[in-house]
This record gives sequence, C-alpha cells and structure tokens, in this order.
Amino acid sequence: MQSILILGAGLMQRPAIEAAKKNNYRAVVVDGNPAAVCVPLADRFEPIDLKDKDALVRLADELNEGDAPLAAVFTAGTDFSANVAYVAEHCGLKSHPYEACLNASDKVRMRGCFAKAGVPSPSFREVTKDTVFSENETFPKVIKPVDNMGGRGCRKVRDASELQGAAEDAVRNSRSGRAIFEDFMDGAEFSIDAIVWNGTLTITGFADRHIYYPPYFIETGHTMPSSFDDKIKNELIATFALGIQSLGLTHGVAKADIKYTANGPMVGEIAARLSGGYMSGWTYPYASDCNLTEQALLVALGKTPDHLVQNRVPLPWQPHPSVAEKPQPFALYDLPCKRVSAERAWISIPGTIASVTGLDEATKVEFVRDVLPRNSAGDNVHFPRNNVQKCGNIIAVAPTRAQAEKAAYDAIGRITLRLEPHNPQTDAFLRGEEEQGEHGFPPPAFPSALAAYEKSPCAKGLEIPARASAEALLPPSLQPFADTETDWNHGTLRQALKRFDELHVNQYAINADVFWRAMLRGSIQGALYTADCDIQ
Repeated sequence: MQSILILGAGLMQRPAIEAAKKNNYRAVVVDGNPAAVCVPLADRFEPIDLKDKDALVRLADELNEGDAPLAAVFTAGTDFSANVAYVAEHCGLKSHPYEACLNASDKVRMRGCFAKAGVPSPSFREVTKDTVFSENETFPKVIKPVDNMGGRGCRKVRDASELQGAAEDAVRNSRSGRAIFEDFMDGAEFSIDAIVWNGTLTITGFADRHIYYPPYFIETGHTMPSSFDDKIKNELIATFALGIQSLGLTHGVAKADIKYTANGPMVGEIAARLSGGYMSGWTYPYASDCNLTEQALLVALGKTPDHLVQNRVPLPWQPHPSVAEKPQPFALYDLPCKRVSAERAWISIPGTIASVTGLDEATKVEFVRDVLPRNSAGDNVHFPRNNVQKCGNIIAVAPTRAQAEKAAYDAIGRITLRLEPHNPQTDAFLRGEEEQGEHGFPPPAFPSALAAYEKSPCAKGLEIPARASAEALLPPSLQPFADTETDWNHGTLRQALKRFDELHVNQYAINADVFWRAMLRGSIQGALYTADCDIQ
C-alpha cells in the first residue's frame, strides 16, 4: 500500500482523508495541533508544524524508505499549498510547480504576476511595520496580510484615521510581518474552484459570496450556483484563467476570490488549493454529485479524474473587453450544479456562552443537510472581525435557491446562544461602544428600529410585567419594523420576541427601556442577557 501525505487535520481536511482511504491509500496526516478534530481518522498522524517544510521532507523521505511510499501530497482549506509543492517536487510527484505555489501564497508576489501579465487586479504596494504613509493617500483602501487566510487582519480603510491601526493589525497577522495595501474593489464577489489538468481548466464550483459588516469583510455564507447571468460568469472565468496562467499553475487545483466591478472582473486573489468554508468539501459535492476532493486527489496522484472528464461540459471563451486581446490559456469546462446549496453562518454578540439551544431543532428543518457548530458553553465569543470568529454554519440543499436559502435561515433561527450575565464585553456592546477606528462596528441588530426608538423612547419609566409576553408589548413606534428588518442571523424583531417569550418566562418585572434597547442592539441574545442580569 502507498501513502498520501495530507497537510492539516482540521475539519476542512476530512474529505481528503476519507478520499485517500476510499481509494486504498494510507492517510498520513500532519498538523501542529495533536488535538485537531480529524487526527483519529488518520492511519498515521505526526505533530508537525505545517510551516516546517524541512520536517515535512524528512517525513516524506522516511515514508519512501519504508513499505508505504508516498504517492501524492495534498491539502485543502489550509494556506500551505507551497509546502505541498515543495515536498512533491522533492519526491518527484505530481503538483503545481513550487515557485508557482509561492506566487499563489504571497499576495505581493501574486499581484506582481497579475500586473506583469495584465490581469485585472487592484493597484497595490507592500507594507511593513516601518512603513510611513503619505498624507495624500486616497480612500477607501484595503489592507491585509500577504500570507494569511480567513480574513484575519483584513479590513477596509475608509479614511486616514483608520489607517495606522489597520496597518499594525495586518502586519501583526502576517507570518512574514508584511501586508499589502491596495485599492478597494467595489462589486459583487464570487468564489470559484477549479481543477487544472492536462491543459484544461474545469470549473468545479462557482458561488455567490455574501459579505457584510464593514470595515471588515465577513462572509456570512455562499450560495451556488451563482444567480448571475452567463455573460458575467464567463467573463469572470476568463479572467480567472488568465490569472492562473500568470501565476504558473499547471497541475492541480486553484481557487479564486474575484469581483465584478464597474470596470469588469478584478481578481482579489488566486490560491493553489481548494476552498475552505465548506465549499469544496460540502456545498459543491451536494450541488453537483461530484466528490471534488476525490477528483483533485486523483490529479495529485497523476491519475485521470474520471468523473470530471465524463461529466464536464465545454465553456466558451468570452473574456471581458479589458482582456479580450489575450489568447485563451486553457480549454475551458464546467462541471455544473444540479441543485442549489446554501451555506450560512450564525454569529454572536460579544460575551461568554452559558448555553446553546436549538441545534437539534435546526437539523429537522426540511432541506437542511448539516448543522456545524463551532462554539459551545464556556467559550468566549466575539462579533466577528474575521471568518474564523463565526459560531457555526448551516448547509441546506434544495431544488431552488429560494428553498435552500429559506431552509438555512429557518434553521439558524432555531439556534440561540445564551450568554453569561454581567460580562463587561457584552455590556459594552449593548451600550453601543466602539473601538477606535471602527466607526459603525459592530452594528446593532435592528438599526432602523433602534433609530426610531431613540427618537421617541416610549418605554422610559415603564416595566414589562412579570410573566408578560414581550411580543404583546411591542411599542407602536416599533411595529413598522417588526417583520421587515432582520438581524445578523436573518431573524426579524418579531421572531426574536417570540423566541424570547419561549425561552424566558418572566418571573419578575423588567425595566422596559433597558429591555427594548438591549433587544434592538443585541436581538434575542441582548434581550435574554438583560433579563438574566436581572436589571430593574
């Protein structure tokens, strides 16, 4: 039996481990965290830091000297595709070239490749801790680490007052102490996965991304297939293909974050790995019946990805006019979706979780395929500033987009994270306090309703009586917003009130003004927190 070396033992690597074993290979898994969730699935686990490429080579050499030599090196959902290529090249295995993966791993190198090849992407420059910014900077801009993922240290810089703090945060979140400072791209955003094989580029997932909460870029979910028309999709795919060519990626997978702006497609980044965020291992296989990770693993093994070849359909070369003169770099194909997958995250206001309810209820919602919590009682939670601070994810799969999205939101509406009382971070959020350089963040749950209430705080001096229904006491000034405005988890004010009445049977009176302010700022979590603190 031969081995496949898999970098990473987190949940995003589970499909790769399962695909290796399904195809009768020994799954040798490495991760710096010996307690990672998929360690028990490995045939052999080694606690190796994924940054340590020399330690990875030593393990590869050991395997090749034994009775289960390496047949492939693989990762998904990590930022270490360059080390995959480094080990593969050392062992003479199939992969993208190492230098190409370095291009796809370092955003400054990446942008340089795009600029040289004329691939549309933002103007940029490199930033370090010693960078002195000009007084003549124009805004908005974006700043982010050159070598991190998950949105860590990435944010929009809206004016000069936000710049220095944002730069320090980006550099702090970079492994190499470097960040990229670039023009802001305004437009719809997409995630695209693809397999590069034998001179072809096959699209294996094209999703609309749902990004909110400036100045940060929090992906609250994605939906595939895209709702945009074929003209826009084909232009985006052509730009993606040119970007892949410019980086030198030739054999393996590629993933794009890309926008469609007023000037056409612009590449955010292209990675030499499959998507994280449940796209490559969950939502796309559900939507397409293609085990994408298995097909990508076959390519890494130097084999033919049979399902891909048998089911893909050709795509036209229809570039945007901005790149129309460039020759077609690959024969283009798509492996289309048969149904709709919608992934949605649930998020929390700051605090410490006392309990989580509703997970079982969520699993029973029609069309819901997965309920994937990330936090439990005792965990500290934050309103997310990056994509690893979300509290869990729902995946729904349905015949139509409307059905899939509704199922995901209905499931999230059944999940409640109740917070421990008397927490300074929760109190600060409910008071509407903001950190320096974060104007408008975090946003209140129901901003329009809160604005209307603050103009006429009609509950001052009143109480919500013991054992009374909060929904029945909704002030008249808030009635117009009860069913129209939704919170971060897509629940309405009325739904939050119903949930409050279900979860908290009042045994005492509550200060009505404090309650309504907490509800409008923090939705069900704020209301329950206020009641649990027994504020009179």
